[in-house]
Amino acid sequence: MALSILTLASPIIVLVILFLGIANRGSIFFIQKRPGQKGKIFKILKFKTMNDKKDAEGNLLPDEIRLTSAGKFVRKTSLDELPQLLNVLKGEMSLIGPRPLLVSYLPLYNETQKRRHEVRPGITGWAQVNGRNAISWDKKFEYDVWYVDHLSFFIDLKILAMTVSKVIKSDGISSDTSATMELFTGTGNSKLCD
Repeated sequence: MALSILTLASPIIVLVILFLGIANRGSIFFIQKRPGQKGKIFKILKFKTMNDKKDAEGNLLPDEIRLTSAGKFVRKTSLDELPQLLNVLKGEMSLIGPRPLLVSYLPLYNETQKRRHEVRPGITGWAQVNGRNAISWDKKFEYDVWYVDHLSFFIDLKILAMTVSKVIKSDGISSDTSATMELFTGTGNSKLCD
């Protein structure tokens, strides 16, 4: 299925590459290490929607400042996720599953939250179609573990159908307090990205 989507979407992918190449002055892809199934680290591939501007101390500026105009459009349409189809083809991800989060979050999970790594991470998932970045971390993990416990072909079909609707409506792209999502710092304790 990933190969079919990649083939059908190839003209759009080429257009996004050209668009971001011009808008971001050649900076097209975002590559970052993420934990996959059983916590195995892999490199996720996405279209780049933010620049790398830093403050005087060398820290990245907040997401809302680094998010480019081109990046806002690419994120709003979820086109930034298309390169992850290559991660699916490599067996590092699935189309459906808990979203792969930051490696730095691994030691912060409680025993229940760790269960999200029992399955391969996905491009979309139960948490994404039930709020994406507009829900709390606790709720997001609750949805992730629910998916692990109810894994089925029919649930995956339902998530795919709901994903199409969410992408069309551009639902849940940002949290109420951030251009993307707050950093997770442990259960019941998250702060804005800084």
